[in-house]
Amino acid sequence: MPTWEFVDGVDAIHKNFNFKDFQQAFAFMTEVAAEAENQNHHPEWFNVWNRVEIRLSTHDSGGLTQKDVALANTIDQIFKKYQQSV
Repeated sequence: MPTWEFVDGVDAIHKNFNFKDFQQAFAFMTEVAAEAENQNHHPEWFNVWNRVEIRLSTHDSGGLTQKDVALANTIDQIFKKYQQSV
């Protein structure tokens, strides 16, 4: 995952996303939430105004798995729609 970074001391990956405003950040989170539900794999995330931070790890497996990679790829695809207007 070249656009995601490993979390120090934890078997997880994370990425920060920036948007033009809160409404756009929330719309992104809504799309990610729907896809996460479809994949039955839910991110840890934090949002302040135009910034969304996401961490992925498969807790019941004790760390990073293919589920995390698949969801990260989906999240990156969703984010591409928002990059042009940031």
